[in-house]
Amino acid sequence: MLDVDHLLRLAVEQRASDVHLKVGSRPWLRVDGALVEASSEVLEPEDTERAATRLLSGSQDEALRRTGDAESVYAVPGLCRFRVSAYRQRGQVGLVLRRVVSGVPGVEALGLPAAVGTLMDVTAGLVLVTGLAGSGRTSTLAALVDHVNASARRHIVTIEDPIEVLHADKQSIVDQREVGVDVTSLAGALTRVVRQDPDVIVVGELATEDVARRVLEAADTGHVVLAAMATARAAEAIERVVELFPHDRAPAVRTLLARTLRGVVCQRLLPRAGGRGRLAAAEVLVANGAIAEAITDGREAARFEQLMRDGDYYGMQTFDQAVARLYERGLIDRATALEHASAGPEMRLELERLDRDRAEPVPAPA
Repeated sequence: MLDVDHLLRLAVEQRASDVHLKVGSRPWLRVDGALVEASSEVLEPEDTERAATRLLSGSQDEALRRTGDAESVYAVPGLCRFRVSAYRQRGQVGLVLRRVVSGVPGVEALGLPAAVGTLMDVTAGLVLVTGLAGSGRTSTLAALVDHVNASARRHIVTIEDPIEVLHADKQSIVDQREVGVDVTSLAGALTRVVRQDPDVIVVGELATEDVARRVLEAADTGHVVLAAMATARAAEAIERVVELFPHDRAPAVRTLLARTLRGVVCQRLLPRAGGRGRLAAAEVLVANGAIAEAITDGREAARFEQLMRDGDYYGMQTFDQAVARLYERGLIDRATALEHASAGPEMRLELERLDRDRAEPVPAPA
């Protein structure tokens, strides 16, 4: 019989990010991005059925039976919380549980550039945190919320689906609202939240026209809005926001986005050199005058890439610059740097330069 809590404790011990449960298969863990078997026990239909009943509330269990999908958060006392995604496949229940790391990480603890925290030191505007699945967006969102919470007297309202990281009030008041529990929809909650005296609004996922319109309106009327998106590059996030709207509205949306955007943080997790674990490589775009002009004009991604490459004064950096800096500090190895480089030949030359600089002897003091 499957002991769910024992398996989740094992996942924490192994520093797994996810647990997979599928009928006819052994339990699997995702450790440092790779899937590994957690036990030799082959799961039966009743195992996953019982697990779903235990991990989901009554209404969520009913939703699983009715629609074939349900999400929830499950806490193991004294351990940590897990985001639960239950679904039906081939007529059987399957589950994926993502570990929510206890505590709120700081921007520095995540290894993110100082400019990332500075993006939240504004009184109005939009900050986007982007990356693909498993890129650490949730941790970065939590770190930025905590940055404001610990340093300023603000009213922070988060709208999440589901709530993954709990924030205790520090300098700020933090209200966390969960879609399906506290509010019926993200777009509906955004309509009303501006009447609840928020200083900072946090949106768990910006993915529809209704949500994007309300986010831009809130950012344009004196609120700081922090929102997550699933994109691979910072410039892609800008285009994705525009593409959420009808084509004939693109010029107006670009103008509004150029006026409200404060920055984009787009990240990937890379394997750490010499041991277990991963760390973030972050592309940082800061919306200065040149960036705003490029947004309004609908410039291609290459233009944003060049502006980030030359924008060190503003705290900007491209992915390749972030990767090279991690290699220079010895945090990732050469193979990882080359594997994740956008421009392989240029990265190879940069790594050779860094290796030469490292090998040159330091002059003795006179």
